[in-house]
Amino acid sequence: MPVPSDIEIAQATPLIPIVEIASQLGLTEDDLELYGKYKAKVHLDVLDRLKDRPQGKYIDVTAITPTPLGEGKSTTMVGLTQALGSELGKNVMCCIRQPSMGPTFNIKGGAAGGGYSQIIPMEDFNLHLTGDIHAITVAHNLVAAALDTRMYHESRQSDVGLGKAGITRLDIDPDTITWNRVVDVCDRMLRQIDVGLGDAERLMKDGSPSPIFPRRTGYDITVASEIMAILALATSLKDMRERFGKIVVALDKKGNPVNLEQLGVAGAVTVLMRDALMPNLMQTLEGQPAFVHAGPFANIAHGQSSIIADQIALKVADYVVTESGFGADIGMEKFFGIKCRYSGLIPNCVVLVATVRALKMHGGGPKVSPGKPLDEAYTKENLPLLEAGLPNLGRHIRNALKYGVPVVVAVNGFKDDTDAELEMVREYAASQGAEDSVKSTHWADGGKGAAKLAEAVVAACDKPSNFKFLYPLEWPIKQKIEHIAKEIYGADGVSYEPIAEEQIANYERIGFGNLPICMAKTHLSFTADPTIKGAPTGFTIPVREVRASAGAGFIYPLLGQMSTMPGMATHAAYMDIDIDVETGRIKGLF
Repeated sequence: MPVPSDIEIAQATPLIPIVEIASQLGLTEDDLELYGKYKAKVHLDVLDRLKDRPQGKYIDVTAITPTPLGEGKSTTMVGLTQALGSELGKNVMCCIRQPSMGPTFNIKGGAAGGGYSQIIPMEDFNLHLTGDIHAITVAHNLVAAALDTRMYHESRQSDVGLGKAGITRLDIDPDTITWNRVVDVCDRMLRQIDVGLGDAERLMKDGSPSPIFPRRTGYDITVASEIMAILALATSLKDMRERFGKIVVALDKKGNPVNLEQLGVAGAVTVLMRDALMPNLMQTLEGQPAFVHAGPFANIAHGQSSIIADQIALKVADYVVTESGFGADIGMEKFFGIKCRYSGLIPNCVVLVATVRALKMHGGGPKVSPGKPLDEAYTKENLPLLEAGLPNLGRHIRNALKYGVPVVVAVNGFKDDTDAELEMVREYAASQGAEDSVKSTHWADGGKGAAKLAEAVVAACDKPSNFKFLYPLEWPIKQKIEHIAKEIYGADGVSYEPIAEEQIANYERIGFGNLPICMAKTHLSFTADPTIKGAPTGFTIPVREVRASAGAGFIYPLLGQMSTMPGMATHAAYMDIDIDVETGRIKGLF
């Protein structure tokens, strides 16, 4: 049963005016900042008006350890939303991250869902949308310019001269700067750059050398910016302004943190980000409302859509479906450990997405590569291989249950899955404590294909839960890191590079020891080695470096070889994207 390309499906679907989508939620045009007919931002003052409404049910969609092919987590989230609305008649809404244009133009593609379970208009979703990511890029790079400017003026003026300009000397130690510049493109050539070269040889009027000095720095991808993380975690304009002021960009020469408030740029950053704080309202293919807001990476940040979007959604809908980036060991752990701490919102259910073919790969199946034909191990029934991979699913189920939340397994169905394989997954999931395991065909069938999944999720949401955090914030940084490594990853222990030991000691000395932990780890394995599949034991997690996002409010250890600037693939997605110059219609966008 052939299914057209994602963009063909999206472009063939009639769009409902966004004012009508808003009316489903009890919102009026006065509550909206319109961006054309089919997307809008929602004003934050609706929270005050709706503060006395009861909260809806809160559902987090996560996944087993993903393979290079992806397991369809975003598609499942949209399909479940469509099923709850179209098939079960529930008042439902989903909250999803805005994708980075780095992956959009690279090998991963977009994140609007897929097949007959998508957010539309998908071109807007995957490209500029309402400009939030551009605002983050400008705000972040303004901070970088302010930092270099302060060092320049401090190096060429006495304290008297600085005082006349209303500036206090910060004495920034250039070797401690942690703030790179950003761009929302995958570009490995920018991982390390030298700045300050243009005036290095120039002499001042008095014949002295120029105070500009070369410095080694680099670029991160925009969605890795701490400003993006703060957009996703802020609960109000006031909270966002306070968080921006706390961002630490370096230490001074006495070892004290230097933040944006001291740099004098926190207010300007907030001005640039004011409109970005309003969530973006869009729709699913079947007409359910969807918030698209914020997009921090899940392997190098906390990987969740915004708290603001969830707060509003839970007041206007009876069921709110959101998702966490990558596998449950990364996204779900950060959803509970970071987002739920700052939001105060308690989840009712976890939906754990799995595929038969991914479980076979975790059982030792042949390597898979996007665009290449699958080995017959994945296209023919192979119960022993599937059974060998089931422990990966089991560990994720047990991890979710540690938080006291019911778990439903969603098996994203493919045409080659057999009844015996699906039954094996169902029986195993039940043995590990899952409420249910349901095959879902939402990619091919839309909401209708996820109807049974929706019924299982509604039943799970009605069950009592006993949510609890994995660790208390009062624990020392190392204890929190090691607890996550052992309890969630299954590691025997943790090793630390000398620089990581020094950084941890510094962060505890300057008062950052009580922040939650945001592990920066490969998404392809429970370990720090992406080649190790399944549910391994007997390994150690290596902590290479530890950084602080003091404004966002977390410590993030870098495990193994993690990069904050991805590179482009040999055949990247941009090669297939074009436009029909007669109609203006985009082609080749998935």
